[in-house]
Amino acid sequence: MNPENYTSMAQVRAGVDTIDRQIVALLGQRFAHMRAAARIKPDRADVRDEARKAQVIANVCVEAERLGVPADIVADLWDRLVEASIAYEMNEFDRLKA
Repeated sequence: MNPENYTSMAQVRAGVDTIDRQIVALLGQRFAHMRAAARIKPDRADVRDEARKAQVIANVCVEAERLGVPADIVADLWDRLVEASIAYEMNEFDRLKA
């Protein structure tokens, strides 16, 4: 897959669909880590860690800049991803500790 060599929208769409499947698979792995965190953390209050959230977002912004990807868009996406991850982890914490 090299978008620079594409000559049709069908190729673009197939490439995007492939990447989307890969992203969903990676999200599955990320949420598996959230399940592990929920299992390991002793207290529900430990689930939300604003310092770690800021670090994660800063890390992905550095990587975005390195790759020439708009860091502001990445920061917004990761803010949403981390918030969704926190909500998921809280649900898992409650489920596991019930």
